[in-house]
Amino acid sequence: MKKKIIISVITCLLLTACTQGNQSGNRNETKETNAAPDEVQELKFSASKKEMLATELQVPWAISKNEDQFFVTERTGHIVKVEDGDMKREEVTLNEPILVYGEGGLLGMALHPEFEKNGLAFIYHTYGTEQAVKNRIVVIKYDQDKWTEQKVLLDEIEGAIFHNGGRLKIGPDNKLYATIGDANKPDLAQNSETLPGSIIRMNLDGTVPSDNPYPDSYIYSFGHRNPQGLTWNEETGEMYASEHGPSAFDEINQIEKGKNYGWPRATGDEHPEGMVAPLFHSGSETWAPSGLIFKDGVLLVASLRGEMIREFELRFKKQATLWDQNGRIRDVFIEGNNLYFITNNTDGRGTPGPDDDQLIMVELDSE
Repeated sequence: MKKKIIISVITCLLLTACTQGNQSGNRNETKETNAAPDEVQELKFSASKKEMLATELQVPWAISKNEDQFFVTERTGHIVKVEDGDMKREEVTLNEPILVYGEGGLLGMALHPEFEKNGLAFIYHTYGTEQAVKNRIVVIKYDQDKWTEQKVLLDEIEGAIFHNGGRLKIGPDNKLYATIGDANKPDLAQNSETLPGSIIRMNLDGTVPSDNPYPDSYIYSFGHRNPQGLTWNEETGEMYASEHGPSAFDEINQIEKGKNYGWPRATGDEHPEGMVAPLFHSGSETWAPSGLIFKDGVLLVASLRGEMIREFELRFKKQATLWDQNGRIRDVFIEGNNLYFITNNTDGRGTPGPDDDQLIMVELDSE
């Protein structure tokens, strides 16, 4: 088995050297994390055939898709529609102006399950002032290439220049989930009665589900620093989240309702009794993981500072770099074997190229 891995790595390096940089992803840094499996396994996917679907995006944050239409939020306050090779920057009219400050702005987006019929979507955005940063979750409606606020589901979520969270996803249970950062107040993450540092869950009308872990509370899990990715194994219902650590010790967690994930009292493998340790963490490295997707027993994770899409094989607890050619990557979306992602090189922390930021598609092949 070791010979197979060595041959595979050498083959990949030779292919990379012989082809243009936009034709295949690098498959390197295979690692064991948090477990030592009895047998070394090859990783699941390789990526090839890059196609650029949109360019010159302005700090994009989240990808949504309906039929052949992509909708990409821009932190600066627009939603970009990409369809049939064309892109259009569309207005978003809200009752509270978007505050573009630090890591805040227009962040997560999730289309309503009946979007085709009702044109509704959910967004998470920052508002208020630089002295009093807040976040809120609202329903917007799509009509004639414009988006207009319809209803506030939750507001007055404490925010800050950094650590606003912001990912929105609809789970297989048809509930709306949102990630809430600790708003630069780490101790709040250990308080199960406050929203900062939590993952929350609500009905699509904004009410609290009766089976949430705490009565009359949106909180689903707590003890998080700055979670920015959510996904599920839809067959089993297992839920996963990505989370930024303190300059290192970035985490991939399996989320269970009512559980405490340790921040700021615990990082890495060392978690006291009653706190959940991560499935994977970055140790002394920094990935800054963001968008997250599940496919065939593997988590694919967008990484900002790590400038890659990272692959985490769950059964044998293996990880490797799937793609590392386009700088900072904020979000990922998958449909069949097509993996879509958005770069984030224009956010003030990257080195933007002439076409940045971009919406890109690569094709996944099973190894």
